[in-house]
Amino acid sequence: MNKILIGSIFGFTLISGIAQNSMLMANTAISDSLLISEVVVTGARSEVDLRHLPLSVSIVDNNQIEKRYEQSLLPVLTELVPGLFTTSRGVMGYGVSTGAAGGISMRGVGGSPTTGMLILIDSHPQYMGLMGHSIADAYQSMIAEKVEIVRGPSSMLYGSNAMGGVINILTKKQKNDGVNTNLKVGYGSYNTLTTEFSNRVRKNKFSSVITGSYNRSDGHRENMDFEQYGGYAKLGYDITENWNVFTDLSLTHFNASNPGTDINPIFDNDSQITRGVASVAIENNYELSSGAIKLFYNWGRHKIDDGFNEGGSPRDYLFNSTDKMYGINWYQGFNLFSGNRITFGFDYQNFGGHAWNAFNDGTNTDIIDKTEDNIAGYIDIRQNLASFITLNAGVRFDHHSVSGSHWIPQFGVSLYPLQTSEIKIIASRGFRNPTIREMYMFPPQNPDLKPESLWNYEFSFSQRLLDNKLSYSVNAFYIKGDNIIRVMPVNGRPLNVNTGDIENWGAELSASYQLSTAFSILTNYSWLHMETPVLAAPEHKFYCGVNYDSKWFGVSTGAQYIDGLYTSLSPVEQENFLLWNAILKVKPTKKIELYVKGENLLNKKYEINTGFPMPGTTVMGGINMNF
Repeated sequence: MNKILIGSIFGFTLISGIAQNSMLMANTAISDSLLISEVVVTGARSEVDLRHLPLSVSIVDNNQIEKRYEQSLLPVLTELVPGLFTTSRGVMGYGVSTGAAGGISMRGVGGSPTTGMLILIDSHPQYMGLMGHSIADAYQSMIAEKVEIVRGPSSMLYGSNAMGGVINILTKKQKNDGVNTNLKVGYGSYNTLTTEFSNRVRKNKFSSVITGSYNRSDGHRENMDFEQYGGYAKLGYDITENWNVFTDLSLTHFNASNPGTDINPIFDNDSQITRGVASVAIENNYELSSGAIKLFYNWGRHKIDDGFNEGGSPRDYLFNSTDKMYGINWYQGFNLFSGNRITFGFDYQNFGGHAWNAFNDGTNTDIIDKTEDNIAGYIDIRQNLASFITLNAGVRFDHHSVSGSHWIPQFGVSLYPLQTSEIKIIASRGFRNPTIREMYMFPPQNPDLKPESLWNYEFSFSQRLLDNKLSYSVNAFYIKGDNIIRVMPVNGRPLNVNTGDIENWGAELSASYQLSTAFSILTNYSWLHMETPVLAAPEHKFYCGVNYDSKWFGVSTGAQYIDGLYTSLSPVEQENFLLWNAILKVKPTKKIELYVKGENLLNKKYEINTGFPMPGTTVMGGINMNF
């Protein structure tokens, strides 16, 4: 802890010192990715100045995503968002089922598989209909214009699974008339290949985005191959100045192999996964009112060979499943009078699927074939007072066809007595309905489970200095939850029961300084105390990154330190490690960029999933072309 605190103090002191020296420089209008006054949509459904929201929201923009040259969004978010952590097991690919990674936690809430953190694409929910968790390999960087992350419960607006927070992936769009085409190719350690193609068009009222990718890796261990195909298309049309419509489709297919742990290898543990997302939305935007209605459909097809251990025999069946989720989101906000905003919303979801074992002799054995419904309505009220206070209050009525009905309230206040600083206080409730898997599939299933629930209380302070070139924020939170689902022995056998509780508290700090148009520094730190330890939730997480990007040359480097990461609870095992990454790029022409990227340059040995040693130093180089 002392090392982390010293590192954190050093990082913030470094930024402060540079800021003081830079006061002698000429003022330059520079945009800061962490500007508190930035407009967001995730915390209020419609666009709102972040100052007026009591929530803690992190924003990762397209520029930050592009500079990382990552095929997946999750490594980028893990570095840049305090309090957020995702599990990993190798060079590329998270996989599913036994031995999978890609678990996401926020302040110790989330889980692996991730059922307590809700992932959205353009504000509609994404999780597997049967298992109730997100599929990490489906969230590729190529679709993202920016990502907004709510650090804390968002169940008032988004319902179940938003118990720990929300990750909202806002998809790409072409804002100005013209054509923009991009091609990226990278190759590196362990025969790892990444490719991505995108084309964006806007002509008057019509716009389109088309992207495609192919990625593969042999992995740093035997039998850890990963291969992925992906595509995304979005079409939009501005009907009038105030109305627009868009439709999109995202498809990804991946093949992943799990070698098992280093001391207990598994053979033939292979997965073939196809995921799809489609939606249609009509949006309106007037001076005194705005809203949208969105229809969405998510689906998946999974085929998994659970494999066999050394000395065993191949299985004579494959696990198969198809799942779906479809629904509708509607909201409309009104400015009834000066400083007022009231939003009404309605959500409906139908989700579920069919799972079976397909035997080699052609016979099938059903495991589950079930669907469930969820319907909800909410009201969110925001009122500005005396030009420096915003009061927020909202409540959701949520009815689940199995779990029953719930009221989900949220209260908050934002104070901004100075134009460059904000104080925020919030109390919010989060909840999660038990999944079909937890209730009906595989031991220790229990059809009598009740929803999980928690309250989050938070205080935060943010400030911008030096003509918005320096911005920082600090927040403290307390989480208290009950009815947490855990596996316990009951009558001699394991059973899912609502017996657990959560009591977490901690603090998060983040800062960004833009020394010039080319040079910037970003740092964040999070401390988490857990009365009951949680897997894959570090007690301390610190990151500091430096970026220099000129017309013809660029370099970025960052170090992340993780301490007190629980990799096992029985027996208790914790990891701590320091990772140093760096990227160097040159631009021989305006349209061509060459890059080389190194990860884990200190060649540290560490594990995030117990028994899955992470790779040492890896290197990748590539080309990025715009035309």
